[in-house]
Amino acid sequence: MARIERLRNKANSLPSVPGVYIMKDADGRIIYVGKSKKLKNRVTTYFTGNNHTLKTAKMVSLVDDFDYIVCKTEIEALTLENVLIKRHMPKYNIRLKDSKSYPYIKVTADEYPKLFVTRERSSDKAKYYGPYQGASSAYAALDAVIKVFSLPTCKRSFPKDIGRERPCIYRDMGRCIAPCAGNITPEEYRQRVRSAERVLDGNTAEAREMLRIDMERAAEMLEFERAAAIRDQLVALQKLSEKQKVVADVKVNRDVFAITVVQGVGVMSMLSIRGGALVNKNEFILSAQEQLTSEEAISLIASHYDGGSSLPREVMLAFDIDGEDSALLGEYLSLLAERKVAVKIPERGDGRALCDMAIQNAKESARQYRLEGERENKNIRRLSQLLGLYELPRRIEAYDISNIGNENIVASMVVWSDGKLKKSDYRLFSIKTTDGADDYGSMREALSRRLSHIGDGSASLGEMPDVIFVDGGDAHVGVAKSVLSSLSLEIPVFGMVKDDYHKTRALTDGNNEISIAKEFDMYAFIYNLQEEAHRFAVKSSSKGKIKTMTHSSLEKIEGIGPKKAKALLAVMPLGKIRTAGVDELCSVKGIGRADAERIVAYFEEKRGKKK
Repeated sequence: MARIERLRNKANSLPSVPGVYIMKDADGRIIYVGKSKKLKNRVTTYFTGNNHTLKTAKMVSLVDDFDYIVCKTEIEALTLENVLIKRHMPKYNIRLKDSKSYPYIKVTADEYPKLFVTRERSSDKAKYYGPYQGASSAYAALDAVIKVFSLPTCKRSFPKDIGRERPCIYRDMGRCIAPCAGNITPEEYRQRVRSAERVLDGNTAEAREMLRIDMERAAEMLEFERAAAIRDQLVALQKLSEKQKVVADVKVNRDVFAITVVQGVGVMSMLSIRGGALVNKNEFILSAQEQLTSEEAISLIASHYDGGSSLPREVMLAFDIDGEDSALLGEYLSLLAERKVAVKIPERGDGRALCDMAIQNAKESARQYRLEGERENKNIRRLSQLLGLYELPRRIEAYDISNIGNENIVASMVVWSDGKLKKSDYRLFSIKTTDGADDYGSMREALSRRLSHIGDGSASLGEMPDVIFVDGGDAHVGVAKSVLSSLSLEIPVFGMVKDDYHKTRALTDGNNEISIAKEFDMYAFIYNLQEEAHRFAVKSSSKGKIKTMTHSSLEKIEGIGPKKAKALLAVMPLGKIRTAGVDELCSVKGIGRADAERIVAYFEEKRGKKK
């Protein structure tokens, strides 16, 4: 009671102004971040009475102190709250689970914008479209607009690379407008990108009409090849629009959100309607196990758009929230969009029907997630029994070492979290401290570098794993335990032991082996985790070796250093360089005639020796 009284007295001294409050536990860790229009009124409620939800009661029981930051407006407080939640990932804040794993299409803010699929959203000037249900959906949408508007897919950077290299075959095929040739202005290029953005935003009708006019104009001018190319673009755009279900008037652009909790599984469902068509839908699993408050709901939706996602004209909510919170969300989204964004809670009509659809999607997603979770929990419970763990592991990390010779040594870290592989948290460590191939030294370096980040606030590496698996036997486990001891960490470590046929045979804690040969589900789980770590490590190591071998073969030639080797390989593959003539090599920027003659002589000599 002394703790609660101390915190209540501190809360009573707060000003009645907008701001953000930061709850901390006895170790100084941030466990909750909130915002309020009146700090004093909001914070005192935590330490007055006992009418709290189970989550809030648990959080309050751990609070030892709190900080606060005064803001000028509630909008400023909401913005700061989002920033602090993303930075510190507090345990008791409601978050979208694995939100980074959803794919987006990013359009950069460069003079010649680039379009690509990404799973990371940054607070930059770029535009993000999505999130998409899966990578295949994102790449299908990207491929469609790339094809329709003949945008480049290469890694060249414009305007820096204009005129530096010959246009590739895609220009000759009519599949790229080839800005590298210098025949298109930045404004013309950006106009195409803006058209692509309209399509990504669901407005295919406008793009189809624009292309139809261009096709007719080309036909009138007897430019039949160009007209045929535009016709193909129209066909591709038509196929994309046919996949979109029409659910409203053609002028309607809105996102619809539903939030529900079914038997301990929280889900936020989102429907994106653009040009009256349902262009995308997603269900996000929440970290909540009980119904969200009005304040938590608007913070969650605000954080969804905070990374630069495309904002519609309307946002509809399939749940009731406080009128002031609704107005705050509308004002916040309008500031992000730099135009009016209306927030509505429809009671009838098409809007209500869309809300009901979002609710049904959320409920079905919760049901499926719960069923999958029940199957997964059965496996995890059995794994915990076999390993003698005190708690069910939520995050498991597995490590493997790969090297080709004494070079390109890498350690991989793959992550299993909340029932599935979390690829956004995978990491590769390029080993720097060992003298040649040394699996134990490599494992020591990788674990030291990774575990030193625990508690530093980073999104993935700052999180402590519940279990660590290393590829190897007792000696590898011993290395891992020594690293943990040096960092004063207590994390269970087990080695994944393989048999003579390179198949998983057992687990070891460094002293005793734990057989999983007759535990089919456990064997499959450990084997898949081990193979994923091995695949991830070998893939990187092989890429590094190929790059090293390619560069080193050219750098053996007198006068050809890393810079000239890179210039050559940027223009033609190594196989082409081996057979190229002096004049062809001289056409590469930075390669003089003397360089070209030495390259030709070098490969001619090698061919002569082979004969």
